[in-house]
Amino acid sequence: MAKIKLTKGELKRQRDALAQFSRYLPTLQLKKQQLQLEILQLDLLLTEKDQGLLKKNQAVASWIGLLADEKVDLKPFLSPVKIITHPKNIAGTDIPVFDAAEFNEADYDLFITHLWVDTAIASLRAVIALKKEISVIEEGIVILRHELRITSQRVNLFEKVKIPEAQENIRLIKIYVGDQMANAVGRSKIAKRKIEELALAGGLA
Repeated sequence: MAKIKLTKGELKRQRDALAQFSRYLPTLQLKKQQLQLEILQLDLLLTEKDQGLLKKNQAVASWIGLLADEKVDLKPFLSPVKIITHPKNIAGTDIPVFDAAEFNEADYDLFITHLWVDTAIASLRAVIALKKEISVIEEGIVILRHELRITSQRVNLFEKVKIPEAQENIRLIKIYVGDQMANAVGRSKIAKRKIEELALAGGLA
């Protein structure tokens, strides 16, 4: 603990600091709770999306081999050209929220391509879009966990360091100032008694 001045001015400064810390701490604690809740909700959403992706992959696996016989290269139609997201603010922290994945128009010869290829492209795009959504959710969780770590450190700093330190400084200053006031009163009484004794001695003379 840094050395403090044992003065009434420092006492006021420490009291003001304690009041400020005490006002700020509940805000930090609320932010911490909001971040924890949002992370929990995103973790649940991520689990749900992972399970959905597993089901989609299993469904695709049942017919994906048929594409080997097709003359159409589907890769150009399965690469997203744009991932659309919008920001969501959680306790002062922005995270991305997935909206959609945009793909190029599937342009191929309909006369030499089986009709089910359209369905295959749609199914594969759904899988890819879901993977992108999962990535966006994971990115949001990373951002929020980073902010939660910083917020938790600040809560601990206020709870375990700043507030107890200010309280202890106030206690020490009050003790010192109280002792100084008591000593001043004592000195005043002694001086008064001496004056009275001198006055009495002068009167007797």
